[in-house]
Amino acid sequence: MARHFQFDDGGRAAAGYTGKAGDCVVRAIAIATGRPYQQIYDLVNKAAVHERAGKRKRGVSNARTGVYRASIRRVMKTLGWVWTPTMQIGSGCTVHLRANELPPGRLVVSVSKHLTTVIDGVIHDTHDCSRRGTRCVYGYWQPGDGARARAVVVKGPPSKNEGGVPRRPAPKDERDVPRRRKSFLEWLFG
Repeated sequence: MARHFQFDDGGRAAAGYTGKAGDCVVRAIAIATGRPYQQIYDLVNKAAVHERAGKRKRGVSNARTGVYRASIRRVMKTLGWVWTPTMQIGSGCTVHLRANELPPGRLVVSVSKHLTTVIDGVIHDTHDCSRRGTRCVYGYWQPGDGARARAVVVKGPPSKNEGGVPRRPAPKDERDVPRRRKSFLEWLFG
């Protein structure tokens, strides 16, 4: 029988953290991307700076105690990962947390109130969260073309053309430029 679960704390203990925490987002992203736990921890907390507390939100995201969906989206897009929804409004559960219902490769899978990593059909987490294969998958993140390209980019001296003059950097794509939030007056009148 093939193994469907592998214990993995994502490097939390190696980073010096002890005790219990609600850090499934950091663990899942660290395991899936292969990046250090502390680096993802800091990245999540930086993404939480853009949040605002509201009537339904108790506070802002925190890497140790829980992360809201908007911050997860911001972090994963920063890393170049792509979201694939598996559940629509009114569709019911169509994909479960099983190897035969998910694509192969590295995935960060969203299930109810939890994020976990699935690598080639094996759950990598601190506990088996599959509920014996009945847990519903809301969607999953997988590396996009940008994530693969960023993983192999090596910084070096600027390349030169035939005349020995350094090349101009390629123009940025509009999607790469972070958008500035509109002020209230800009939003209201503009």
